[in-house]
Amino acid sequence: MADKPTYYDKRSDFWKRHWEQAKPYDHYLEGHDESLTVRWYETMERLPELQHEQAEKLRGYNRELNMLMYAGVWCGDCSRQGPMLKKIKDAIGPDANLRVIDRESSEELQDELRIVGALRVPMVVFLSEDFWEVGRFGDRMLTTYRAKAARQLGRDFNAGILTPRAWRMRWLNGSILLNGC
Repeated sequence: MADKPTYYDKRSDFWKRHWEQAKPYDHYLEGHDESLTVRWYETMERLPELQHEQAEKLRGYNRELNMLMYAGVWCGDCSRQGPMLKKIKDAIGPDANLRVIDRESSEELQDELRIVGALRVPMVVFLSEDFWEVGRFGDRMLTTYRAKAARQLGRDFNAGILTPRAWRMRWLNGSILLNGC
């Protein structure tokens, strides 16, 4: 135990290996069918410019930031979030790197990035210049799925994603309205 350094990341080799398999953002898009990438380019065109204050907050760090985006070119959420990450990377400047790795490229990476046991994209892993994991961002929150289910299936449909209390409240509210009370 005494030989172990105070700060280390036992997964840095794992992340470096997957970083090397990933492609720079533009190369990732160039390697796919245009019918799938058009949404990515359209989103980029619609994104507003960062405000001066926002851009200033992103600049000025004296560390390199590597952003590894785990994605699928076919994914609507990826086509919205990928261009935003690219804009952030561009605002940071040369100290930021963005690479994209396809969800199907590595079973080992799939297992590392599962959410509630499932394969979900997008996921972004933020890495230091030494490929130490700094943080993760990705996929939708459960509240987003609940709202989407309510919009698409109706509020009275039990999709199994409402809490028991929320389901009871929906049922009670529905029965009160149905009874005219």
